[in-house]
Amino acid sequence: MKVLICDPTESDALQAISAAGIEVVNRPDVTPDELMEIIPEYDGMVVRSRTKVRAPLLDQAVNLKVIVRGGVGLDNIDVGHAQSTGIAVLNTPAASSDSVAELTVGYLFALARNIPAMTLSMGEGKWEKKKFKGTEISSKTLGLIGFGRIGQATGKRAHALGMQVLFFRRSPTDVPYANQVSLDELLAQSDYISLHTPHTTETHHIIDADAISKMKDGVYIVNCGRGGTIDEEALYDALVAGKVAGAALDVFEEEPAQEHKLFSLAQVIGSPHVGAATKEAQARVGAEVAEKVIEFFNT
Repeated sequence: MKVLICDPTESDALQAISAAGIEVVNRPDVTPDELMEIIPEYDGMVVRSRTKVRAPLLDQAVNLKVIVRGGVGLDNIDVGHAQSTGIAVLNTPAASSDSVAELTVGYLFALARNIPAMTLSMGEGKWEKKKFKGTEISSKTLGLIGFGRIGQATGKRAHALGMQVLFFRRSPTDVPYANQVSLDELLAQSDYISLHTPHTTETHHIIDADAISKMKDGVYIVNCGRGGTIDEEALYDALVAGKVAGAALDVFEEEPAQEHKLFSLAQVIGSPHVGAATKEAQARVGAEVAEKVIEFFNT
């Protein structure tokens, strides 16, 4: 069996797959055109978020039996098309949950205490002690849109910090540290709103101008989930108008999000889709990728 590694993957994982008797070809910088040309040779492929696996590529993958996505979301894979052609699609949903949750909580603090703006001010040689009056997140309400592994990990941390936690999801769920509410209730009651939902036709622009109009004045919005769940134009307008006090974004509708106009606003902070980019998470993702590849081909 021959597996193509399309995106950067931990070397220990590649060694483990090879040790199981599976041929590994490591091409972490493979281009879309190259991938179309070489994919017929492979029985399996490992991807992260960079590589897009759409129907035209799948139609070329005449020998492909499995796609393993190192990470949570499957937005970059046409799962239905793959499965209709007999290709299994696997992912590693639990491996990076804690890392993304910790980044989300970090953003809550950064927004509440103006940490990036204060650092920039200090770097400019200023001492603006009276300018930066923050707020405490304790006793504030956090609304989580999406309540899977990452949403739950975030909710537990926020509750431990003294926040009131609300969440919205379709299926009924009972947890001791958070209350399930309707989306409209969440929008109306939350001081902070954090998105942890996949990007689907149902969740596309779940935060749009209408949703923002239902929020508290001065709300903060965090998205470490998936780009496309926020209407970025509507968010920009709400930030300029002061309806939204600040936003922290790790994901964007178009990535890489270079020279994005949201970052012309001082009240916006962000990062280049690094929610899962910790040493610990990458090690867990790599180990789980290897486990799933080996189990698929050797059982």
